Amino acid sequence: MQRILIYAGVLLVVFLLGFVPMWLKARAAGNRLAETERQLILASIKNNLASAVIDARRGEYEPARQAVSEFFTTVQAEIAKGESSSYTPAQRGQLQQMLGARDELITLLARSDPAAADRLANLFVTYRKIMNG
Repeated sequence: MQRILIYAGVLLVVFLLGFVPMWLKARAAGNRLAETERQLILASIKNNLASAVIDARRGEYEPARQAVSEFFTTVQAEIAKGESSSYTPAQRGQLQQMLGARDELITLLARSDPAAADRLANLFVTYRKIMNG
């Protein structure tokens, strides 16, 4: 009986020697994945806004309106996540103020107003300043 307990103990130690390093690697990979997903979300949001600016500059107001609408919707959803958001609390506060321009900007784009291109460019610069701290 004592011999079986010794074998079981040795087997447990060998199992743990293999399990612990793999668990640590999996945990580190999970953390890297979460950070990569966060960066992807932020890049996608920035891409939507940049796309809207380019489309508006080219006079393609409907694609610009759709892109800026998606930008605002995604930013609003990220802000609503609270602490699990990809944004810092300071960024969330500044972005919340930026959301006030949403309706006016979308209306300008819906009317195909050329002034929307300059407003979008200013919005992009503001967003970039917020993100770069």
